[in-house]
Amino acid sequence: MAIFNTSENEISTFFLIGIPGMEPANIWVSIPICLMYLVAILGNCTILFFIKTEPSLHEPMYYFLSMLAVSDLGLSLSSLPTMLRIFLFNFPGISPDACIAQEFFIHGFSAMESSVLLIMSFDCFIAICNPLRYTSILTSARVTKIGLVFSLKNVLLILPFPFTLKHLRYCKKNLLSHSYCLHQDVMKLACSDNKVNVIYGLFVALTGILDLTFIFMSYMLILKAVLSIASQRERLKVLNTCISHICAVLIFYVPIVSLAIIYRFAKHSSSIIRVLMADVFLLVPPLMNPIVYCVKSQQIRNLVLGKLYHKHS
Repeated sequence: MAIFNTSENEISTFFLIGIPGMEPANIWVSIPICLMYLVAILGNCTILFFIKTEPSLHEPMYYFLSMLAVSDLGLSLSSLPTMLRIFLFNFPGISPDACIAQEFFIHGFSAMESSVLLIMSFDCFIAICNPLRYTSILTSARVTKIGLVFSLKNVLLILPFPFTLKHLRYCKKNLLSHSYCLHQDVMKLACSDNKVNVIYGLFVALTGILDLTFIFMSYMLILKAVLSIASQRERLKVLNTCISHICAVLIFYVPIVSLAIIYRFAKHSSSIIRVLMADVFLLVPPLMNPIVYCVKSQQIRNLVLGKLYHKHS
């Protein structure tokens, strides 16, 4: 089957890849991947369940955590179909329309996760630097409005992607570089001018860099406030409240930044490294965020342990 090049006719199928060189072992690779998806989906659903049903968790911090859980669920469910088709059923083909739809949801939920991490950094900043006004600043109504505004912003930001990709012609190459569809990956297959896609893709990437910049600035201000506290024990206590969020930021941004560096400065590196880093970007944050917040948040940890103890007794 020749999947690298086709005739000048419009192609009807794109082909995704698994881990290069490990195709015979796809069925075995599918086992940890399925387990990771299962844990990620169950973990995020558990967080959403407790935040919805427990009045003690009806606070701004946990509302923002529920937004993060929804973003993680969206990322998992967006990539799940193609990952299972490749590794479990050894079926890498995908129609252009399905591919374009998948990249819209993956980029949309990725942008939403970036925005939620930014909002949570502001939440940490207000809680540490202005604790007396925290409840008056972050009311339930204001938290809802913030969530809706950022959701709308991200939908409008990513909405041009499928339309610009749909206007391109695909007639020569049809082999993608990952186990799921991404905008920058699909547009490289086009045999028509994709300059608009390149420019708008850079603009979207810059918004992500802007989110990370504001998160960094928030923590600089938080660090300044913490260093002004006389007691070292109090400093550590205050910083400990941000550990979960710092872990979530690192879990989300480190794979993205690493992948960008590999593509920019190590273009001739092994394709296995690029594919694995791309898979880590989609698999690890939804898997690790519920674990980190269940371990570090005493309220959520106690509720989960309480339910488990009650069930066994």
